[in-house]
Amino acid sequence: MAEAERKILVTGAFGQIGSELVPALQQKHGIDHVVTLGHSNVPQDFKGIVETGDTSNKEGLEAIVDRHNIGVVYHLVSLLSARGEENPDLTWDINMGGLKNVLDIARDRNLKVFWPSSIAVFGPTTPRDSTPQHTILEPTTMYGATKVAGENLVRHYVLKQGVDVRSLRYPGLISWKAEPGGGTTDYAVAIFYDGLRKKEYQCFVSSDTTLPMMYMDDAIRGTIELMEADLDFQNEGKWNSYNMAAISFAAVQLAEELKKHIPDLKVTYKPDHRQAIADSWPKSIDDSVARAEWGWSHEFDLSKMTAIMVEKLREKFGQTK
Repeated sequence: MAEAERKILVTGAFGQIGSELVPALQQKHGIDHVVTLGHSNVPQDFKGIVETGDTSNKEGLEAIVDRHNIGVVYHLVSLLSARGEENPDLTWDINMGGLKNVLDIARDRNLKVFWPSSIAVFGPTTPRDSTPQHTILEPTTMYGATKVAGENLVRHYVLKQGVDVRSLRYPGLISWKAEPGGGTTDYAVAIFYDGLRKKEYQCFVSSDTTLPMMYMDDAIRGTIELMEADLDFQNEGKWNSYNMAAISFAAVQLAEELKKHIPDLKVTYKPDHRQAIADSWPKSIDDSVARAEWGWSHEFDLSKMTAIMVEKLREKFGQTK
Protein backbone atom coordinates (compact mmCIF):
# COMPACT_ATOMS: atom_id res chain seq x y z
CA MET A 1 0.00 0.00 0.00
CA ALA A 2 1.13 3.56 -0.67
CA GLU A 3 2.64 5.66 2.12
CA ALA A 4 -0.30 8.07 1.92
CA GLU A 5 -2.69 5.26 2.83
CA ARG A 6 -0.97 4.41 6.11
CA LYS A 7 -3.24 5.00 9.09
CA ILE A 8 -2.91 6.49 12.56
CA LEU A 9 -3.05 4.43 15.77
CA VAL A 10 -3.92 6.09 19.08
CA THR A 11 -3.24 4.07 22.23
CA GLY A 12 -4.94 5.18 25.43
CA ALA A 13 -7.49 6.58 23.01
CA PHE A 14 -10.28 7.15 25.55
CA GLY A 15 -8.32 8.82 28.33
CA GLN A 16 -8.11 12.54 29.10
CA ILE A 17 -6.02 13.46 26.05
CA GLY A 18 -7.06 10.69 23.69
CA SER A 19 -10.76 11.41 24.02
CA GLU A 20 -10.14 14.82 22.45
CA LEU A 21 -7.20 14.01 20.21
CA VAL A 22 -9.05 11.20 18.40
CA PRO A 23 -11.95 13.40 17.16
CA ALA A 24 -9.45 16.04 16.02
CA LEU A 25 -7.49 13.45 14.06
CA GLN A 26 -10.69 11.96 12.62
CA GLN A 27 -11.81 15.38 11.46
CA LYS A 28 -8.45 16.08 9.85
CA HIS A 29 -7.71 12.68 8.30
CA GLY A 30 -11.10 10.94 8.09
CA ILE A 31 -12.85 8.58 10.47
CA ASP A 32 -11.57 5.49 8.62
CA HIS A 33 -7.97 6.67 8.85
CA VAL A 34 -7.75 6.63 12.68
CA VAL A 35 -7.53 3.39 14.68
CA THR A 36 -8.13 3.51 18.43
CA LEU A 37 -6.82 1.09 21.04
CA GLY A 38 -8.85 0.80 24.21
CA HIS A 39 -10.08 -1.50 26.96
CA SER A 40 -13.42 -1.45 28.71
CA ASN A 41 -13.68 2.35 28.67
CA VAL A 42 -14.78 2.66 25.04
CA PRO A 43 -17.86 4.94 24.93
CA GLN A 44 -20.96 3.23 23.61
CA ASP A 45 -21.60 6.07 21.18
CA PHE A 46 -18.05 6.16 19.78
CA LYS A 47 -17.90 6.17 16.01
CA GLY A 48 -14.67 4.88 14.54
CA ILE A 49 -12.30 1.93 14.36
CA VAL A 50 -11.72 0.30 17.75
CA GLU A 51 -9.23 -2.40 18.66
CA THR A 52 -9.10 -3.85 22.15
CA GLY A 53 -5.73 -4.75 23.54
CA ASP A 54 -2.82 -3.91 25.79
CA THR A 55 0.42 -2.21 24.77
CA SER A 56 2.30 -4.61 27.04
CA ASN A 57 1.40 -7.34 24.52
CA LYS A 58 3.95 -6.68 21.79
CA GLU A 59 2.73 -9.40 19.43
CA GLY A 60 -0.85 -8.18 19.71
CA LEU A 61 0.27 -4.62 19.06
CA GLU A 62 2.29 -5.70 16.04
CA ALA A 63 -0.76 -7.50 14.64
CA ILE A 64 -2.85 -4.32 14.94
CA VAL A 65 -0.15 -2.24 13.26
CA ASP A 66 0.14 -4.70 10.39
CA ARG A 67 -3.59 -5.29 9.97
CA HIS A 68 -4.35 -1.59 9.61
CA ASN A 69 -1.13 -0.54 7.84
CA ILE A 70 -0.27 1.94 10.59
CA GLY A 71 2.22 4.70 9.82
CA VAL A 72 1.86 6.98 12.85
CA VAL A 73 1.34 6.10 16.52
CA TYR A 74 0.17 8.50 19.22
CA HIS A 75 1.14 6.47 22.30
CA LEU A 76 -0.86 8.00 25.16
CA VAL A 77 -1.16 5.08 27.61
CA SER A 78 0.04 6.18 31.05
CA LEU A 79 -0.70 6.14 34.77
CA LEU A 80 -0.57 9.68 36.12
CA SER A 81 1.08 11.29 39.14
CA ALA A 82 -1.30 10.70 42.05
CA ARG A 83 -2.30 7.18 40.99
CA GLY A 84 1.33 6.44 40.26
CA GLU A 85 2.26 7.04 43.88
CA GLU A 86 -0.40 4.57 44.98
CA ASN A 87 1.01 1.79 42.80
CA PRO A 88 4.57 2.57 41.68
CA ASP A 89 5.33 -0.92 40.32
CA LEU A 90 2.28 -0.89 38.06
CA THR A 91 3.13 2.67 36.98
CA TRP A 92 6.60 1.62 35.85
CA ASP A 93 5.29 -1.44 34.03
CA ILE A 94 2.57 0.47 32.15
CA ASN A 95 4.48 3.66 31.43
CA MET A 96 7.76 2.04 30.35
CA GLY A 97 6.82 -1.41 29.06
CA GLY A 98 4.32 -0.17 26.52
CA LEU A 99 6.65 2.61 25.35
CA LYS A 100 9.50 0.17 24.71
CA ASN A 101 7.20 -2.06 22.65
CA VAL A 102 5.94 0.88 20.60
CA LEU A 103 9.48 2.10 19.93
CA ASP A 104 10.67 -1.35 18.85
CA ILE A 105 7.74 -1.72 16.48
CA ALA A 106 8.31 1.81 15.16
CA ARG A 107 11.96 0.99 14.43
CA ASP A 108 11.11 -2.28 12.67
CA ARG A 109 8.19 -0.88 10.63
CA ASN A 110 9.32 2.71 10.03
CA LEU A 111 6.60 4.36 12.11
CA LYS A 112 6.44 7.94 13.35
CA VAL A 113 5.61 8.24 17.06
CA PHE A 114 4.22 10.83 19.45
CA TRP A 115 4.76 10.21 23.16
CA PRO A 116 3.66 12.63 25.90
CA SER A 117 6.11 13.71 28.55
CA SER A 118 5.13 16.05 31.39
CA ILE A 119 6.20 18.79 33.76
CA ALA A 120 6.51 15.84 36.17
CA VAL A 121 10.06 15.33 34.83
CA PHE A 122 11.04 18.32 36.94
CA GLY A 123 11.67 18.16 40.68
CA PRO A 124 12.49 20.31 43.70
CA THR A 125 16.03 20.97 42.42
CA THR A 126 14.75 22.37 39.11
CA PRO A 127 14.42 26.17 38.76
CA ARG A 128 10.73 26.77 39.43
CA ASP A 129 10.29 30.07 37.60
CA SER A 130 10.58 30.07 33.79
CA THR A 131 11.90 26.51 33.88
CA PRO A 132 14.25 26.22 30.87
CA GLN A 133 14.26 23.52 28.19
CA HIS A 134 17.59 22.11 29.34
CA THR A 135 17.72 21.83 33.11
CA ILE A 136 17.96 19.48 36.09
CA LEU A 137 15.54 16.53 35.94
CA GLU A 138 15.28 15.02 39.43
CA PRO A 139 11.61 14.15 40.03
CA THR A 140 10.39 12.72 43.31
CA THR A 141 7.39 10.74 41.97
CA MET A 142 7.29 7.43 40.15
CA TYR A 143 5.30 9.08 37.38
CA GLY A 144 8.04 11.68 36.99
CA ALA A 145 10.71 8.98 37.05
CA THR A 146 8.99 7.16 34.18
CA LYS A 147 8.78 10.37 32.18
CA VAL A 148 12.50 11.11 32.61
CA ALA A 149 13.34 7.52 31.73
CA GLY A 150 10.95 7.74 28.79
CA GLU A 151 12.59 10.91 27.48
CA ASN A 152 16.01 9.28 27.62
CA LEU A 153 14.74 6.08 25.99
CA VAL A 154 13.07 8.08 23.22
CA ARG A 155 16.27 10.05 22.62
CA HIS A 156 18.22 6.80 22.28
CA TYR A 157 15.81 5.49 19.65
CA VAL A 158 16.00 8.79 17.77
CA LEU A 159 19.78 9.18 17.79
CA LYS A 160 20.90 5.54 17.67
CA GLN A 161 18.09 3.75 15.86
CA GLY A 162 16.70 6.41 13.54
CA VAL A 163 13.11 6.49 14.84
CA ASP A 164 11.14 9.72 14.41
CA VAL A 165 9.70 10.25 17.90
CA ARG A 166 8.27 13.58 19.05
CA SER A 167 7.23 14.59 22.52
CA LEU A 168 5.82 17.43 24.60
CA ARG A 169 6.19 18.15 28.29
CA TYR A 170 2.52 18.83 28.92
CA PRO A 171 1.55 21.19 31.74
CA GLY A 172 -1.69 20.64 33.63
CA LEU A 173 -4.45 20.15 31.06
CA ILE A 174 -7.93 21.57 31.59
CA SER A 175 -10.94 20.20 29.75
CA TRP A 176 -14.71 20.13 30.20
CA LYS A 177 -15.15 16.81 28.38
CA ALA A 178 -13.46 14.43 30.84
CA GLU A 179 -14.32 14.13 34.54
CA PRO A 180 -11.43 15.10 36.88
CA GLY A 181 -9.38 12.01 37.63
CA GLY A 182 -7.68 12.96 40.91
CA GLY A 183 -4.33 14.02 39.46
CA THR A 184 -2.27 16.78 40.99
CA THR A 185 -3.41 19.46 38.53
CA ASP A 186 -6.99 18.16 38.40
CA TYR A 187 -8.14 20.68 41.01
CA ALA A 188 -8.31 23.09 38.08
CA VAL A 189 -10.96 20.89 36.48
CA ALA A 190 -12.76 19.77 39.65
CA ILE A 191 -13.37 23.36 40.72
CA PHE A 192 -15.55 23.87 37.63
CA TYR A 193 -17.50 20.64 38.16
CA ASP A 194 -18.19 21.21 41.85
CA GLY A 195 -18.58 24.95 41.42
CA LEU A 196 -21.35 24.61 38.85
CA ARG A 197 -23.05 21.64 40.54
CA LYS A 198 -22.71 22.57 44.21
CA LYS A 199 -21.59 26.24 44.29
CA GLU A 200 -18.73 25.15 46.53
CA TYR A 201 -15.35 23.44 46.20
CA GLN A 202 -12.73 22.20 48.65
CA CYS A 203 -9.37 22.51 46.94
CA PHE A 204 -6.68 19.92 47.71
CA VAL A 205 -3.80 22.36 47.16
CA SER A 206 -3.16 25.65 48.96
CA SER A 207 -4.56 28.91 47.64
CA ASP A 208 -1.15 30.21 46.53
CA THR A 209 -0.12 27.02 44.69
CA THR A 210 0.98 28.17 41.24
CA LEU A 211 1.37 25.70 38.37
CA PRO A 212 1.64 25.79 34.57
CA MET A 213 -1.72 25.01 32.93
CA MET A 214 -3.21 24.80 29.46
CA TYR A 215 -6.67 24.54 27.93
CA MET A 216 -7.04 21.22 26.15
CA ASP A 217 -7.83 22.74 22.74
CA ASP A 218 -4.38 24.37 22.74
CA ALA A 219 -2.73 21.07 23.72
CA ILE A 220 -4.46 19.08 20.98
CA ARG A 221 -3.69 21.67 18.31
CA GLY A 222 -0.06 21.91 19.44
CA THR A 223 0.35 18.14 19.44
CA ILE A 224 -0.84 17.81 15.85
CA GLU A 225 1.25 20.81 14.77
CA LEU A 226 4.36 19.24 16.27
CA MET A 227 3.74 15.97 14.43
CA GLU A 228 3.30 17.83 11.14
CA ALA A 229 6.32 20.13 11.59
CA ASP A 230 9.34 19.72 9.32
CA LEU A 231 11.93 18.71 11.90
CA ASP A 232 15.07 16.59 11.64
CA PHE A 233 16.10 15.42 15.09
CA GLN A 234 18.95 13.17 13.92
CA ASN A 235 20.83 15.77 11.90
CA GLU A 236 19.92 19.04 13.57
CA GLY A 237 20.35 18.03 17.21
CA LYS A 238 16.91 19.23 18.26
CA TRP A 239 15.46 18.14 21.57
CA ASN A 240 12.64 15.60 21.30
CA SER A 241 10.61 16.48 24.41
CA TYR A 242 9.73 20.15 24.16
CA ASN A 243 8.71 22.39 27.03
CA MET A 244 5.16 23.53 26.27
CA ALA A 245 3.41 26.33 28.11
CA ALA A 246 0.37 28.58 27.98
CA ILE A 247 -0.74 30.09 31.31
CA SER A 248 0.35 29.86 34.94
CA PHE A 249 -1.90 30.82 37.83
CA ALA A 250 -2.40 30.27 41.55
CA ALA A 251 -5.40 28.27 42.71
CA VAL A 252 -6.94 31.40 44.21
CA GLN A 253 -6.60 33.26 40.90
CA LEU A 254 -8.63 30.57 39.17
CA ALA A 255 -11.22 30.69 41.95
CA GLU A 256 -11.56 34.47 41.62
CA GLU A 257 -11.92 34.22 37.84
CA LEU A 258 -14.61 31.55 38.24
CA LYS A 259 -16.49 33.74 40.74
CA LYS A 260 -17.06 36.22 37.91
CA HIS A 261 -19.39 33.57 36.48
CA ILE A 262 -20.57 32.06 39.79
CA PRO A 263 -20.71 34.98 42.24
CA ASP A 264 -21.87 32.87 45.20
CA LEU A 265 -19.14 30.25 44.74
CA LYS A 266 -17.46 29.24 48.02
CA VAL A 267 -13.91 27.84 47.78
CA THR A 268 -11.98 26.45 50.73
CA TYR A 269 -8.49 25.00 50.81
CA LYS A 270 -7.42 21.76 52.47
CA PRO A 271 -4.10 20.54 51.03
CA ASP A 272 -3.58 16.77 50.92
CA HIS A 273 -0.74 14.49 49.75
CA ARG A 274 -0.83 16.11 46.30
CA GLN A 275 0.47 19.38 47.75
CA ALA A 276 3.98 17.94 48.04
CA ILE A 277 3.87 16.90 44.39
CA ALA A 278 2.69 20.34 43.31
CA ASP A 279 5.42 21.99 45.38
CA SER A 280 8.06 19.98 43.49
CA TRP A 281 6.85 21.18 40.07
CA PRO A 282 7.56 24.46 38.24
CA LYS A 283 5.46 27.58 38.65
CA SER A 284 6.06 28.67 35.06
CA ILE A 285 7.70 27.19 31.97
CA ASP A 286 10.03 28.68 29.37
CA ASP A 287 8.87 27.18 26.07
CA SER A 288 10.83 29.52 23.80
CA VAL A 289 12.52 26.57 22.07
CA ALA A 290 9.18 25.15 20.89
CA ARG A 291 8.03 28.59 19.80
CA ALA A 292 11.24 29.14 17.83
CA GLU A 293 11.67 25.68 16.27
CA TRP A 294 8.12 24.82 15.18
CA GLY A 295 6.04 27.91 15.81
CA TRP A 296 4.13 26.89 18.94
CA SER A 297 1.78 29.50 20.39
CA HIS A 298 -1.24 29.28 22.70
CA GLU A 299 -4.64 30.92 22.17
CA PHE A 300 -6.40 30.61 25.56
CA ASP A 301 -5.59 32.84 28.53
CA LEU A 302 -7.15 32.40 31.99
CA SER A 303 -10.20 34.53 31.25
CA LYS A 304 -10.98 32.94 27.87
CA MET A 305 -10.45 29.42 29.22
CA THR A 306 -12.69 30.00 32.24
CA ALA A 307 -15.50 31.44 30.14
CA ILE A 308 -15.58 28.52 27.71
CA MET A 309 -15.28 25.94 30.51
CA VAL A 310 -18.34 27.46 32.21
CA GLU A 311 -20.28 27.67 28.95
CA LYS A 312 -19.56 24.08 27.91
CA LEU A 313 -20.17 22.57 31.34
CA ARG A 314 -23.47 24.43 31.75
CA GLU A 315 -24.53 22.88 28.46
CA LYS A 316 -23.31 19.48 29.63
CA PHE A 317 -25.21 19.75 32.92
CA GLY A 318 -28.34 21.18 31.30
CA GLN A 319 -28.07 24.40 33.28
CA THR A 320 -29.32 27.81 32.26
CA LYS A 321 -27.21 30.83 33.09
